[in-house]
Amino acid sequence: MIRFGIIGTNWITEAFIDAAREVEGFALTAVYSRSEETGRAFAAKHGAEAVYTDLDAMAGSGKIDAVYIASPNSFHADHAIACLNRGIHVLCEKPIASNAHEVKRMIAAARENGVLLMEALKSTLLPGFQAIQENLHKLGTVRRYFASYCQYSSRYDAYKAGTVLNAFNPVYSNGALMDLGVYCIYPLVTLFGKPDAVKATGVMLESGVDGEGSLVLQYPNMDAVVMYSKITHSALPSEIQGENGSIVIDKISEADKIEIQYRNGTSEDISRPTNSKSMFYEAKEFMELIRTGRTESSVNSFENSLAALEIMDEARRQFGLVYPADRIAAE
Repeated sequence: MIRFGIIGTNWITEAFIDAAREVEGFALTAVYSRSEETGRAFAAKHGAEAVYTDLDAMAGSGKIDAVYIASPNSFHADHAIACLNRGIHVLCEKPIASNAHEVKRMIAAARENGVLLMEALKSTLLPGFQAIQENLHKLGTVRRYFASYCQYSSRYDAYKAGTVLNAFNPVYSNGALMDLGVYCIYPLVTLFGKPDAVKATGVMLESGVDGEGSLVLQYPNMDAVVMYSKITHSALPSEIQGENGSIVIDKISEADKIEIQYRNGTSEDISRPTNSKSMFYEAKEFMELIRTGRTESSVNSFENSLAALEIMDEARRQFGLVYPADRIAAE
């Protein structure tokens, strides 16, 4: 059994627990919440035996082997490092940190303590993404990657009504790039590595975060175009274009329908079935790494997590999005 602690008591945490319970050996034993009342209610609902309002107490309790972190983005680094320094394996929700400086600190703590750190970015661990990787060669020379994730947020209605929720609050290192743009950027760096140059534009909201934006990323023999938004919706699929054809992906964040459309007019369905609980695959990967004594994923690797944050840091610099966490990192 791998005993898990949970940091964060929101819907994404519940989705993770439901999916992870389908992986053999998962056990939820502890919950951390700033509110004891909230923590106890969450623990009772999901069958956790211990509740903590002190993170160090949970990390040092001896009751957990690993932790899933789904606190606001601005807390990820401090929460992760506190656990890593206690020898606890860490699965941390995307984006793994507020900026590249924080990621480097987290990686250093994982290495110093010989424990696993992995970003909980589900899309690159899905069977559909593996199908893309295995069939990419069929396109010949790749010339363009295009990814779009534009999903109107219900929280934007609250924002327009005068209530700024966490999703649009810079204090929590939030906004459209961090929430949705990462789903377009992470698969890009996983497939093609870090680009040579980034050009970015974004629409800033009065609260101090971005509502939507676009990136053009330059590689030696190809380019990439990324569009993301929390204030508009798009039904556009994503696409990888090669000289022999294109891979068309229905949804970059959770690829289900994937088809190669060849230049000669033929097509090939390379879709693969996905567990109805899509977070199952990240939980499975994380737990298999623990069991085999590995401290880094080959897919959601340190290199990929750092590259994704470096791209987002540069994009934010170009359209003027600065978080309080950035100022702390610069001190």
